[in-house]
Amino acid sequence: MNYNLLGNTGLKVSELCLGTMTFGGRGMWTAIGTLPQDEVNALVKQAVDGGINFIDTANVYSEGLSEEMTGKALTTLGLQRHEMVVATKVRGAMGEGINDSGLSRQHILHQAHESLRRLGTDYIDLYQIHGFDPLTPMEETLEALTMLVQSGKVRYIGCSNLAAWQIMKALGISTLHHLSHFVSLQAYYTIAGRDLERDIVPMLLDQKIGLLVWSPLAGGLLSGKYSRDNQSGEGRRKNYDFPPVDKEKAFDIIEVMRKIADARNITVAQVALAWLLHQPVVTSVIVGANKEKQLTDNLKATEVMLDEQELKLLDDISKLTPEYPDWMLERMSADRK
Repeated sequence: MNYNLLGNTGLKVSELCLGTMTFGGRGMWTAIGTLPQDEVNALVKQAVDGGINFIDTANVYSEGLSEEMTGKALTTLGLQRHEMVVATKVRGAMGEGINDSGLSRQHILHQAHESLRRLGTDYIDLYQIHGFDPLTPMEETLEALTMLVQSGKVRYIGCSNLAAWQIMKALGISTLHHLSHFVSLQAYYTIAGRDLERDIVPMLLDQKIGLLVWSPLAGGLLSGKYSRDNQSGEGRRKNYDFPPVDKEKAFDIIEVMRKIADARNITVAQVALAWLLHQPVVTSVIVGANKEKQLTDNLKATEVMLDEQELKLLDDISKLTPEYPDWMLERMSADRK
């Protein structure tokens, strides 16, 4: 297991992060996972034994139950709190009240307190906004997050599912008003979904913001269970067809990954994860599991070193179609490299 700095900070996190959407299972989240506490404990122990020091959850996952089970697992296993990096999120609806969602100061401060209670901890290492709130000024959101950092209840702040311009606007506001800066972005990124590379990846590299990847197997589509000839499959995609993917292109990519996997005697999922781990912008890849066998397979991806030829094959089959202004920027920059 390798460890990377979380953005422009001195905090090191494992290159794989344990995701917790499969913990519990309430409401819509039953389609993703319904793990009971004993199996959650076993997965957390397996992850930590495998070198993972980073766990990601959110207040909305199973309506708060995921946070509770994560906290109980850390306590039951007797893990040293300061050795674990715990991340959670705020933005989604946590009730039916008119102020039970969003990124207002009221909602953020209330939900931070609730997350601390459910996790059974005194502080959150990384507190992330789970998306954009068009009704709340970014200044208000950043002021509330800064209050949490200054109080010691939060160590670092991050964002998720924002556009490049929204992140840059937030960074500008933080600099202008001396507020805490986002140190990371949690976003969807896979070899079958490289849209992030158009605007967001260059921005992250330029601003030294860490990238935490969610759904690295495209909701199971890149797990090896699916192909052009077998689209029924089993698992999450069968019940929850998300995130959106160009499946015809994905099946072309899977065919190439399967050849590499067969030649190396590894799994397609390991090739997909290894490709992400080879991307310089990636800080940590969030992996979730319903079974210990799945987590074992994912952990082995850290041992896969793809060679230049394999990386080229994967890049050629998956690269984005050039769009303006990207192709013009590349052309005009050629003499300055």
